[in-house]
Amino acid sequence: MKAIVMAGGEGSRLRPLTVGRPKPMVSIVNQSVLAHTLALLKSHQLTEVFVTLRYMATAIQDFFEDGYNYGLQLRYSIEEIPLGTAGSVKKAAHRLQEPVLVVSGDALTDFNLTQIIEHHKASKAMATIVLTRVPNPLEYGVVVTDDDGFVKELLEKPSWGEVVSDTVNTGIYVLEPEVLELIPDDVSYDFSQNLFPLMLAQEIPINGCIADGYWCDIGNIDEYRRANSDLLAGKVNLPIPIGKHIGGGIWIGEDVEIAPNAQLFGPIYLGNHVRIKGDVMIYGPSVIRDYTIIDNYTRIERSIIWRNSYIGESCEIRGAVICRQCSIKAQAVAFEGVVMGEKCILGGGSVLHSNVKLWPRKEIEAGATIKDSIIWGNQGRRVLFNRFGVSGIVNVELTPEYAAKLGAALGATLQKGSYVAINRDTHRSSRMLKRALTSALAGAGIHVWDTESVAIPIVRYFVRTQEKATAGIHVRLSPFDQRVVDIRFMGADGVNLSKAAERNIERNFFREDFRRSYLDEIGQIQYAPDSIEQYTTHFLQKVDVERVRSARFKVVVDYSHGLAAYALADILNYLDVEVVPLNERADETKLAVLEDKFVANLEQASKIVRAVGADLGIQLDVGGEKMFVVDEKGGMLDNYTSAALMLELGLYAHPGRTVATPATAPNGFDLIAQWHESKMVRIHNSLRGLLAVSNAEDILLSVDGSGNFVFPDFLPVIDGMMATVRLLQYLAIRALTLSEVTTYLPPFHVAHRRIHCPWEAKGRVMRLLNDYHGGVKLEKIDGLKIYLPDAEWVHIAPSPEQPYFDARAEAGDPNRAAQLLDEYDDRISHLMEENG
Repeated sequence: MKAIVMAGGEGSRLRPLTVGRPKPMVSIVNQSVLAHTLALLKSHQLTEVFVTLRYMATAIQDFFEDGYNYGLQLRYSIEEIPLGTAGSVKKAAHRLQEPVLVVSGDALTDFNLTQIIEHHKASKAMATIVLTRVPNPLEYGVVVTDDDGFVKELLEKPSWGEVVSDTVNTGIYVLEPEVLELIPDDVSYDFSQNLFPLMLAQEIPINGCIADGYWCDIGNIDEYRRANSDLLAGKVNLPIPIGKHIGGGIWIGEDVEIAPNAQLFGPIYLGNHVRIKGDVMIYGPSVIRDYTIIDNYTRIERSIIWRNSYIGESCEIRGAVICRQCSIKAQAVAFEGVVMGEKCILGGGSVLHSNVKLWPRKEIEAGATIKDSIIWGNQGRRVLFNRFGVSGIVNVELTPEYAAKLGAALGATLQKGSYVAINRDTHRSSRMLKRALTSALAGAGIHVWDTESVAIPIVRYFVRTQEKATAGIHVRLSPFDQRVVDIRFMGADGVNLSKAAERNIERNFFREDFRRSYLDEIGQIQYAPDSIEQYTTHFLQKVDVERVRSARFKVVVDYSHGLAAYALADILNYLDVEVVPLNERADETKLAVLEDKFVANLEQASKIVRAVGADLGIQLDVGGEKMFVVDEKGGMLDNYTSAALMLELGLYAHPGRTVATPATAPNGFDLIAQWHESKMVRIHNSLRGLLAVSNAEDILLSVDGSGNFVFPDFLPVIDGMMATVRLLQYLAIRALTLSEVTTYLPPFHVAHRRIHCPWEAKGRVMRLLNDYHGGVKLEKIDGLKIYLPDAEWVHIAPSPEQPYFDARAEAGDPNRAAQLLDEYDDRISHLMEENG
């Protein structure tokens, strides 16, 4: 059998290690990762090897040549345009009429390839995917197999809500020649995104082979350091020896000098001609490669130092990666996470703080203290986006410099001359960061429409309805913490960005790959024309004005000191609604409301509703997106009841229409839909899921049971102002009071709990839960929904932000729902203990 090694990777997430070299040429202890891979192939008698190349192809060709010196026959296939994983393999193997083993050239593994090939032959499958289990499956392709080991589901780089297993695709495949024929010629085509889904759709059998042994995808700096550490620790069984063992977990190359009073604590690798001077202390796992000198009194801990570098006297290097030909002068310090590119110079007494990265050929002056990466800035975060956008403590995590870099990262994803609308709340922190974002966008050649300060639904409407707008930004003080600011991004449809779009921004941000426009291409900054007026005009066109006017409602409205009052007050006045306003004036000191204050405000609205004889009370959040309800008796409706109320009233007015709710919404929502002969669509429990289905289906409304309401016929965005007016319109049609409607709504009892689970165990627990309930009806939306007898269910979802599961259960009474959560809390604990 012949082998194909995919070695075209650029390794952008490994920068600055990969500035000047392709990813497969990054060294792991004493050899490049590609050399380790080729040695593994040779040890399994796979000596005829095709290598696919694209990025810096000559660097690999010049080093390995024809493979003769390695006991191999190497042939190279170079992509002129990116062909994707499958496309590159097809180009390399276009004349092969036999099965082929495909291996990734930028992962470290010691899998038994002979056993894998025999497994493939025995399975009679057309393709075999080699699988392994990892603690954090988010950056990989999750693969679900049946009891016979055949693949039944593929999830490429899932979110935590989609993780149902910790079993992932290693990028190692055995393919029959018929499979290669399915790959089109000379077009970009991917195994996980194109070929394997096609095979599943055509019911072409794919086997999943869970391999024993070590595997590590060298995808980022942390994984790179782990691979080096694991190889030193003996966790990887590879045919290339890492040197002569002299005891104490210390391996050395040729002609190594170690001073008698130096202290070394393994595991440590010292390459050829390394010099360790007097009183040096080195703590493993550490790698010091060829021709490097460590001068007197220096202390090195858990670091990787490439060849031809010099570390001066009395330096301190902790948890750093230092590329080749670097010079670190006396008494310099590099802290945890520092990465220095090639040929950098660190002046005497200078300090590099944690996570600083220096791109190649940077020189730091003597005595300087560096807290940000050179040249492009801070690299402190692994990911940018959470469920609120990009969030951080003002002037600590979210600084003007950081915001400018974020704006440049967005700008780099858009074409020059594009338009972006930008908006903020009334807080001074938001103003500061908005200006930094605006300047960076203009510098990237993007025109900026400043909508000043309007409610979030209004800027969403503006972005969606302006033909030239390609994106929007809203900057706000977090409603949960007055120290934190959220920067929320939206696409041209006014909806929160997709995961793919967020990853594009993250990629530019972490690669520091920004675009700078020439003088005459710098974007223009101008104020947006009449955004509130445009929104209000369209709003009223989507409301039964006369129906609402005829009802003569009296309503208490709490604006929460937000921006919704600028639009909603005029709308309600136009509809002849008598309003008792609360907290109407925007106040930057009251934008963040803790839960107890929020409840107190709702209680105040309840009392005022009773006191003035209002028909109902409404409380909006500060952004004007969420709506919370008080009935005419002062009863404060919980979020599920408010959602059920809107479903009932909406479907009464429009029977037979489709509505959408998350998988975790109560069964009673389905019953309401049945009353009106309507269809219920279950969706992902996220804002993106709520909005996406509104775009894709003929949906009357979407609700999630947390104060969010979407009316797609107006705009597929969350809008508390439209929810307020539609509630009035539906009440006018129903001709009942709120309390009369809520009295006949079906009861529901949903319990919620957070169950602790370490990050590294989440994927494993989800797989074991999936296996445990093999004979039970399951639904894989945002985790696992487990259907139990008597209309009970439990939903387990990995939190994307914290080390826990979000667990929900519904039963006939609250005690039983809590009992179900107790049972699954225990079950998850046992799964972690038994399989830890």
